[in-house]
Amino acid sequence: MKLETLAIHAGRAVDSGSGAVAASPVLSTTFERGTDGNYPHGHIYTRASNPTRAALEQCLAVLEQGAAATAFPSGSAASMAVFQALAPGDHVLAPDDMYHGTRTQLRDLLHRWGLEYSVVDMTDLDAVRAALRPHTRLVWVETPSNPLLKVSDIAALAQLARTGGARCVVDNTFATPVLQQPLTLGADLVMHSTTKYLGGHSDLLGGAVITREDDAFFARVRDFQAKAGAVPAPFDCWLLQRSIATLPYRVRAQAANAQRVAEFLAAQPRVAAVHYPGLAGHPDHALAVSQMRSGGAMLSFQVHGGRDEALAVSARVKLFTRATSLGGVESLIEHRASVEGPYSTTPENLLRVSVGLEHADDLIADLHQALV
Repeated sequence: MKLETLAIHAGRAVDSGSGAVAASPVLSTTFERGTDGNYPHGHIYTRASNPTRAALEQCLAVLEQGAAATAFPSGSAASMAVFQALAPGDHVLAPDDMYHGTRTQLRDLLHRWGLEYSVVDMTDLDAVRAALRPHTRLVWVETPSNPLLKVSDIAALAQLARTGGARCVVDNTFATPVLQQPLTLGADLVMHSTTKYLGGHSDLLGGAVITREDDAFFARVRDFQAKAGAVPAPFDCWLLQRSIATLPYRVRAQAANAQRVAEFLAAQPRVAAVHYPGLAGHPDHALAVSQMRSGGAMLSFQVHGGRDEALAVSARVKLFTRATSLGGVESLIEHRASVEGPYSTTPENLLRVSVGLEHADDLIADLHQALV
């Protein structure tokens, strides 16, 4: 079945008791034991398993064409579970341009625990090959990257990781399964901040990890969910699956808007650079065309000048909202360097934009008046 159909039907069924077409969240924290001491309904305690969470995980696995999925209360919890499935002394190879929260986990939490990491330009395969170590166990890929929208070759990186005895994990938050499915390109695991496009309405927090093979490594990821208590609430799982039903249509419309906004920005004299893989002038455009279905709905641009000039542009917008996060139906704009703090590698003149579902003409008009 096509993605549009799967987004509506995967993990869903008519309630056998009431005949309800729309499922209700199972909020119970505990489940009845049988007279023989067993659990005839398959659930013991909601930290270990929950029917609503199980339905969401089934849906996520189907959308990414994976063998299994595990849901988490945030994207940060999801990435932490993958890293914690490694052992002290293991080495992680990460991209030089990535979500600052992932970098913070590696630098401030996991490095202290004994996990080694280094960063490399993931778009340079020779550099990646040279950076692999004998004890590299994980190649973390973020494509398109945050916030420079660099595009990495998933198939080639997965092959390099496998040759070196490592797993390839792709943060697919920006692209979603609507635009690319990394497991079909050879990646071992996919991670999402489901807060973003999968949730899509800026009203829930969540994360997920989907695996190509339900193996011993993924069992350790799943173990982190239950034993560390990193479980999403049933209502959040229900709300997320409710939102996924419209995911393909939302993301395509947002991406179409982003293409128009990017083309507008590229022609503006006050704009020094536009980072959007859907533009023919993007250095990774050909690769993006080969592994993505469009350029996506995220972009960033740099204005001529520095921090003050960028902040002045963001201060003048009227329709865009100045806020952190992305993937919602409303368009957001943000000065990333000031959010990321003293370790930021983001240019001070850069603004990151999450393009929503407003009419593209209105978004362009707002940016036009903000840039003059």
